[in-house]
Amino acid sequence: MTDARLRHGRSSLALSFFVQGVAFALLVTRIPAIQDRYGISDGLLPLFLAAVPVLAGAGSVATGKLVTRRSPVAVLRWSQPVVLLSLLAVGAGSRVWQVALALGVFGLAVGALDASMNMLGVSLQQAYGRSIMLGFHATYSLGGILGASLAWAGAHWDLPLVISYLPVVLVLLPAALLGSRWYVDTVDPSSAKGTDGPGGGATVPFPLLLPLCLVMAFAFIGDSTVSNWSAKYLQDVLGSSEELATVPYNAYMVTTLLGRAVGDLGVRRFGAVAVVRCGTALAAGGFAVVALAPGPWTGLAGFTLLGLGLCVIVPQTFAAAGRRAVVNGGPGASNAAVARLNVFNYVGFLIGAPLVGGLGDAWSYRGAMLVPMVLVLVTLLYARSFEPESDRYGVDHERPRTVDVGRSGNEV
Repeated sequence: MTDARLRHGRSSLALSFFVQGVAFALLVTRIPAIQDRYGISDGLLPLFLAAVPVLAGAGSVATGKLVTRRSPVAVLRWSQPVVLLSLLAVGAGSRVWQVALALGVFGLAVGALDASMNMLGVSLQQAYGRSIMLGFHATYSLGGILGASLAWAGAHWDLPLVISYLPVVLVLLPAALLGSRWYVDTVDPSSAKGTDGPGGGATVPFPLLLPLCLVMAFAFIGDSTVSNWSAKYLQDVLGSSEELATVPYNAYMVTTLLGRAVGDLGVRRFGAVAVVRCGTALAAGGFAVVALAPGPWTGLAGFTLLGLGLCVIVPQTFAAAGRRAVVNGGPGASNAAVARLNVFNYVGFLIGAPLVGGLGDAWSYRGAMLVPMVLVLVTLLYARSFEPESDRYGVDHERPRTVDVGRSGNEV
């Protein structure tokens, strides 16, 4: 496969990550407006919110099965438009059953989208022979910042949800469809060990992936702690103003973007293990600063430090799963490994908010912040799982491997 084709595939996939960042931020940052539009009670709202990651997990599992027969290119090509259209449907409905249906479709499609995007990212990194996964996730963070900013503008001007969402969908949907022409999948499932041909069930034993699954879940527990509790913590525990309480999540997103933008260079220079260890230490330090903060500005500094630490863990966990799958099951096994690992993204998201909230109510919010700190520190015990294994595919530290053009972005 030519270098130009790989570059085009990399750029188009980065666009897909960006579009997903915008769409997801537009949904989660307008939850109060969605609740008001449909008259969803406070008691019923958690069920709606929990349904999205549960269905996303189901979508990820289904994608793991589907890609044994079709390329992740095909899954990504249809799932991204479905995500955007279901987002628009969330804003356009008028009855509770309509928003329930729209959120259900959104959840399933998001699971398929997240899994297929990271499958293609892992396969491209293997083809490049060096770390590029953090760059993809950096564009997701950039999209999240833009989406949150657009959501703020919609709320500030008191725009109806459908008016806020429609221009975004009209711009991003054609861009995503156009960009999908250049998606590249460098993995051939028929080359997996233990298969009888295309679609032949290439898998990796779950115990080999378990350390990475735990790391993924703990990282998202930390991430959901910031997104769900940073504003309340700063205002109610540290005594900040309402305006200042909105800043920590934005600061967290900005430092996440910055950390991911330079993270690939760090992996190439120092290796994945060193970068993950450094990120873990920074994240744990951030939680410690937040828990011990005497005032709001110190707490803000802690949440900012968290962004620099947590941002490198998730992309490197996907990359490490892909490497383990290639070594133990052949190239075709990496897609199944990524799909399985992606489920623990949603497990962490589901656990994080109620875990910290429950501990905060029963004990103290300062003490509750130490729990995700301890969980994130577990990553240090599994840091060797991120070490590239010396194998015939030359992952990360050797020359890029030659790949088959048969699994290209033109496959439907």
